[in-house]
Amino acid sequence: MRIEPYLSFDGNCEEALQFYRDALGGEIVALHRYEASPLDTPQFPPEWRQRVMHATFEAEGHRFMASDRLPGQPHPGYAGFSMSIALTGDAARARRIFDALAEGGRVTMPFAHTFWGAEFGMLTDRFGIAWMVNCELAES
Repeated sequence: MRIEPYLSFDGNCEEALQFYRDALGGEIVALHRYEASPLDTPQFPPEWRQRVMHATFEAEGHRFMASDRLPGQPHPGYAGFSMSIALTGDAARARRIFDALAEGGRVTMPFAHTFWGAEFGMLTDRFGIAWMVNCELAES
């Protein structure tokens, strides 16, 4: 069994996945729209037909899933909703990923050397997803 994050968006899931593809170097391996699902009913607003019902994103053997949330579902900023995605890697790549994810977002802790002997930073990207980027420094 694996633990895999599932991210929810407010109608911009596909845009977010393309952003993560560029920032993380991964790929969107599955994308299903509401229009192809049994949930596509006449009661569904027409603008929802092209939204993402389910998607899978993979990068370097890891993956997360995502969708555009239905009205009434919890979302980032919702009381009780708390999660960050943690990334680890080498210092140069970690810095590039941090900077890419920070574009249009909000840095809550700049990427810098820490007391625990790593480079680390925290941010919330422009889609409301919280990230922690960490890399252990090489022993000198």
